[in-house]
Amino acid sequence: MTLTEEEPPRPGTIRLQNGQVLDVKSDSGRKMDSLPVIDVSGMYSDNFERRKAVAEQVRTAAHEIGFFYAINHGVDLRHPKNTFEQAKLFFELPTEKKMEVFTDLVPNEYVGYHPLEHYSRSGHLCEAFNWAYDAKFDPETLDPNEPSINIWPTGVLNFKETLFEHHTQMLSFSRRMTRIFALALHLPEDAFDMYIQRPEAGMRILHYPQQEAAEEDQNGIGAHTDFECFTTVTQDDCGGLEVLSKDGEWIQAKPIPGAFVVNIADCFMRQTNDFFVSTVHRVINKSGKERYSCPFFFGFDRKKILEAVPTCVSESNPMKYPIMTAGEYYAWRANKAKSQRGEY
Repeated sequence: MTLTEEEPPRPGTIRLQNGQVLDVKSDSGRKMDSLPVIDVSGMYSDNFERRKAVAEQVRTAAHEIGFFYAINHGVDLRHPKNTFEQAKLFFELPTEKKMEVFTDLVPNEYVGYHPLEHYSRSGHLCEAFNWAYDAKFDPETLDPNEPSINIWPTGVLNFKETLFEHHTQMLSFSRRMTRIFALALHLPEDAFDMYIQRPEAGMRILHYPQQEAAEEDQNGIGAHTDFECFTTVTQDDCGGLEVLSKDGEWIQAKPIPGAFVVNIADCFMRQTNDFFVSTVHRVINKSGKERYSCPFFFGFDRKKILEAVPTCVSESNPMKYPIMTAGEYYAWRANKAKSQRGEY
């Protein structure tokens, strides 16, 4: 179901930028043991059957809930540790200093600083700094001279270098995961390789102050879906991530030490004709302390045509979405997020 821009959402519903309108039974999250936990170490194996076994677990999780934990992912945990240290230093800067890299200084992109409660129409309580792919930090780049769209603050020692050390590790992980997703869709393992030579690969550090207001009045980040192919989140031990189940219940997804949380985003949902599900999630920080997280948003080259992959369409299940490039979709979503202040 899709509402028009003019039609207000009904009580008990949430409306998303991707057009989804979902019923929510309760605004309080309930606990569950866990999202699916997948040991992804087999994706590094030379044995095809081990890689395929990981892919089949990913296929089930991506189809049924759109979220899973990835353990034994191969990324040295010193990188997120260093990133969180840099995040604390950056967010402690005076507001006027952070505003020197305000996101609205870069039209049509989502890089730079997003101030505390700037996107607050829905009562969000967080601040963020985003940075995008930079060919100079990609060991597999096709063009090391490609200009960067990023803007960087001054006054935080080794900020850019530390964040990109982490970014490079996540880039390598995400390229490997993309091959697993190809197998999960019963495609050749290299089906997406040509589209991740110059990927869309943004990263974000987020700071959530302790939340005092009730869930219905204020979220760390409100209900949203991501808009690339998939997101890999490194979070601290505070908890707060909640996932909306198919029956309209908010599920608390507690942290697992050392694990990534991976979720399907809207481009992959479109490309798989809704076989992969891009699931609504939010953050409610009730830990009693400040929370930090670091999501990595991975997508295909902006020139990639977004159309349903062959294994996800048939005469009885035709393509559901209009064809456009990944870049057109990214730009539309980024501008919509900036204009609506918080519904992202």
